[in-house]
Amino acid sequence: MGKKSKTRSEKFQVPSPARIKVVGVGGGGGNVVSRMSTSSFKGVEFIAINTDVQDLNSIVAKKKIHIGKNLTRGLGAGMNPELGRQAAEENLDEITAALEGADMIFVTAGLGGGTGSGASSVIADAARKTGALTIGVVTKPFFFEGSQRMKIAEDALLRLREKVDAAITIPNDRIFAIIDKDTPLLKAFERIDDILRQAVQGISELVTAPGVINVDFADVKAIMQDAGTAIVGTGIGSGEDRAVAAAKTAITSPLLEIGVDGARGILFSVAGSRDMRMNEINDAAKLIADMADPASKIIFGAYHDRRLKPGTMKITVIAAGFDGHDTAKSNQSLGLFGNPVRVEVSGGFLNGDKGARMVVPSSPAPLGSAFGGSSTAKGANNGSHDADVKKKYAEELSDDDAKWEIPAFLRRKKNKR
Repeated sequence: MGKKSKTRSEKFQVPSPARIKVVGVGGGGGNVVSRMSTSSFKGVEFIAINTDVQDLNSIVAKKKIHIGKNLTRGLGAGMNPELGRQAAEENLDEITAALEGADMIFVTAGLGGGTGSGASSVIADAARKTGALTIGVVTKPFFFEGSQRMKIAEDALLRLREKVDAAITIPNDRIFAIIDKDTPLLKAFERIDDILRQAVQGISELVTAPGVINVDFADVKAIMQDAGTAIVGTGIGSGEDRAVAAAKTAITSPLLEIGVDGARGILFSVAGSRDMRMNEINDAAKLIADMADPASKIIFGAYHDRRLKPGTMKITVIAAGFDGHDTAKSNQSLGLFGNPVRVEVSGGFLNGDKGARMVVPSSPAPLGSAFGGSSTAKGANNGSHDADVKKKYAEELSDDDAKWEIPAFLRRKKNKR
């Protein structure tokens, strides 16, 4: 008898999902981790690291590491980053063991204090040595916190940039652009906390969320590996022009230190319900493309998000490579913004064709329509763009977003939960 022929239904082994770990360093980073770990955030492991044992006890995380036991005796580092650095080095073996096995590691902290400023670069260095894509997500202190704290933060940021693939920085002072003058103190800190959370979650969801047009870890790595400075913007829109409104909010948020123009790599995702239309995605993609560097590489994905309110769309934009770094060693100049504009679609297009490309008409949108009131979603205010941004951040959020109630960077002792 002849050999049996192979069945046509033979399937290939599906790669394991990317393993993601989020490390919160110090009081600020620890609180971000605590809130993310108690939400509906799936497929991510959370680690809290601190010198302050009382603060660490209040954090909700799968893994906690108390560093510097012999140095601080359970207390904080008290605006002494050198003490924070030594504390991390004292427990470096334990930290490294906790980081092993990850494909992507976020190191998040509020800079300007002792533990977050001193330990973050040590932890990031350990993370990168494991082979993981390492991303720093940090805040800088308010101007009113004084020049000494700002100097500590700036020095810490310089050290951190040397140890991570990409660094996302959010100045606390930018919060004044999206809050009203009568916003309570706790609410203001809550918003800062939420901004950090959105940056981490925005990138992680691109990898973990099953997509109509999939984005995988390789796509994120292509944009962010050795990228230097990076930014993440998220926008939510509703109404007839919801996709354009969401894209506009994502790329022009006053929270961003720099704009997307000049980025050598951009990855953006569109999330919505099953009523998402192709022409909406096309319009949003064109707006983002018109703002990008002509030689940029752009990767695009789309997925359904049941947590969004009906009739809304969410767009997350990741831009990197502002410092002259290559966005990836294999990234070649694709001439993406010639005529016509071509946006790479990860994993094929809606019909599943591999290697498909979405072709976007290349006629540039007038600046007036891109950033004025004429292109905003119906029902939006006709006032300034800042007013629109404030409204977008205040409205259209899912019920999950209402859970973030405790500020990350308000330095106070908390009772054990």
